Amino acid sequence: MNKIVLSESLAVSAQIAPEDVTTIAAAGYKVIVNNRPDGEDPGQPTSAEIAALAEAEGLEYYHMPVTPMDFPGADFQAFTRLLDNPDKPVFAYCRSGTRCANLWVSSRTGSAVTEAAGQAQALGFDLGLAARHLQS
Repeated sequence: MNKIVLSESLAVSAQIAPEDVTTIAAAGYKVIVNNRPDGEDPGQPTSAEIAALAEAEGLEYYHMPVTPMDFPGADFQAFTRLLDNPDKPVFAYCRSGTRCANLWVSSRTGSAVTEAAGQAQALGFDLGLAARHLQS
């Protein structure tokens, strides 16, 4: 698992393995958000599998799948509400972490959009999804 910290209350990652849930909890995260649809890739852990492990660790778990075709997805407002609470830091994952980073940038307002975009781009994220969403 390669976690990338975007803010004091959000880290993103590529697909996590079941054994990573314990590590995420030990690192102090309180919420896991899965932004991948089940079955996106053969062999990926299911949402139900990760949810059960998160619950066993005392973590909140949300399955908020989004694809490039439906970005930012039906759960965008709910995802946005989870962010920015330092008492409940979020660990979000998708196939590569890119969709999660794009969701974070898209959730920002005012000058925070530019700051978040600069930070995410400096970390190597392609922000094409956020750019398309923010222009609409």
